[in-house]
Amino acid sequence: MSTTKPSSFKRLFQLIQPYKSYFYFAVFLTILVSLLGPVRPFLVQYIIDHIYPTKDCSLLLFYIAILLFILIFTSIVQYAQNYITNWLSQTIMKDLRDKVFHHIVNLKIQFFDKTPIGTLHTRTISDIQTLNDVFSGGFVTIFGELLQLIAIWSMMFYTDWYLTLIVLTTLPIIIIVTQVFRKNVKVAFQEVRKKVAELNSFIQEHITGMAVIQWFGQEKHEFQKFIKINEGHRDENIKTIFYYSLYFPAIEIIAAMGIGLLVWLGAYEVLESKVSLGVLIAFIMYINMFFRPIRLIADQFNTIQMGVVSSERIFSLLDIQDFIKQSDSLLSFEQALQILDTPPSIEFIDVHFEYQVNTPILRGISFFVEKGTTTAIIGHTGAGKTSIINLLTRFYEFQNGKILINQQDIRTFPLEILRKHMAIVLQDVFLFSGSILENITMNDPNISEADAIEACKYIGIHDFIVSLPNQYQNSVGERGSSLSTGQRQLIAFARVIVFNPTLLILDEATSNVDTESEILIQNAIQKVLSNRTAIIIAHRLSTIQNAKQIIVMDKGKIIEKGNHQSLIEKQGIYYKMQQFVEV
Repeated sequence: MSTTKPSSFKRLFQLIQPYKSYFYFAVFLTILVSLLGPVRPFLVQYIIDHIYPTKDCSLLLFYIAILLFILIFTSIVQYAQNYITNWLSQTIMKDLRDKVFHHIVNLKIQFFDKTPIGTLHTRTISDIQTLNDVFSGGFVTIFGELLQLIAIWSMMFYTDWYLTLIVLTTLPIIIIVTQVFRKNVKVAFQEVRKKVAELNSFIQEHITGMAVIQWFGQEKHEFQKFIKINEGHRDENIKTIFYYSLYFPAIEIIAAMGIGLLVWLGAYEVLESKVSLGVLIAFIMYINMFFRPIRLIADQFNTIQMGVVSSERIFSLLDIQDFIKQSDSLLSFEQALQILDTPPSIEFIDVHFEYQVNTPILRGISFFVEKGTTTAIIGHTGAGKTSIINLLTRFYEFQNGKILINQQDIRTFPLEILRKHMAIVLQDVFLFSGSILENITMNDPNISEADAIEACKYIGIHDFIVSLPNQYQNSVGERGSSLSTGQRQLIAFARVIVFNPTLLILDEATSNVDTESEILIQNAIQKVLSNRTAIIIAHRLSTIQNAKQIIVMDKGKIIEKGNHQSLIEKQGIYYKMQQFVEV
């Protein structure tokens, strides 16, 4: 057993703490059901041996009524126990999903660079569902069935120790069969979980990259890869089915052997008047009740094993503390708001940054952006432009140097306040599945539909939106697939207007759009830049010619700096670059 399992069990039970009264009540009901089970055979024995011979019909009906009452009462208790256990399980799993997702959304962006989406999907959905099976049946079921086994054994020994020993002669065979089953099915289940994760990752990745697959005509090739993975998933599941298909009939055969042995020897005892008929019938009922817990315990034990495996994966994710580090001298919300409520200045001082150790991306970057002005950054692919944005938004941490906002270290701002006062419009705008209105307001209750409409009119996309069948309630499709690149960017600009940030970042926001869309976007840019500090990354010089400052980068360094006119007059790198770009 893994050394992490005790810790995992402890952490699993910690999830129960807010609902421990419900848990204890479910345990009480489980004990009650376990104790009520063996009462029925005992009553049947008593009726046959003591009531039936008296020929007293009224007394017989009385005891049958008691038997019926116990049966109904047991069913009611079982219903309550099952309902409370499943309610508890679903509630705990809801809390755990909340906790896992909250943890994920607060991790550094760098974590997602190296972690497949399918893996996170498996942790958040599949692994937690496996844990749900543990809480809804595993722990409580095993506890209840063990109690019932003890109660049955006790009643059997109390009734007739000789017949009990006859029944228990099948126990060594059961133990051997169960051990072989448990060992093999555990391995099979572990392989199933691996195949589920592999299948999830493959599907997630290939659906996301479907356009690339079709562009290069790789549909058949990728389908063959999927078939292979899917066959592996099927084969591992069939292994578990095979073991279950062998195990349960084997237990039934052993149970039949026990009953046959009991009837053979017990009938002889009845004929010799050493055992009553009621005892023999009660023992046949006990045997059926005796083998049921054994089957369920074997089944649920493997459920718990798989739950532990899933819990270890979930807790290993929760143990990742790859968060943005806050400064010890963190500003209060009020202080941060006071600094950021007006367009701030930005200053990079000898900033060094690398995504991977010994692979420098930014090499001593220093520049200053005045309050309420626009600075443009240009350079070839890999020059480090987007890395500057990633540091300014604190998606990544720089290794050396300083970044100041209004002369205040960026690391002293609470992340919530810092990012609330920033807005980013990327080349490939991401829209969530939902309506246009929801994507503009981001479901912020403080932003009304009227605010969104006013922003869209200001940007120039209102007429297009009202031409759609459902206007502002029109669905954008997954990732905004029903809209063009330009339309998605204009919606992103409308989002900027309604959130009204003081710092605006545009990263290649006018690339890959048609001429008509570019005109709208250029007009939108001029509007959103008003009264804001802005940093623009662009290839098209028409976007940045009016910038207060233009920074030219190459291989992680600033090689030129100035406004458009001064850089043209200098006839350096910027002058040469503008010969090859569309103005």
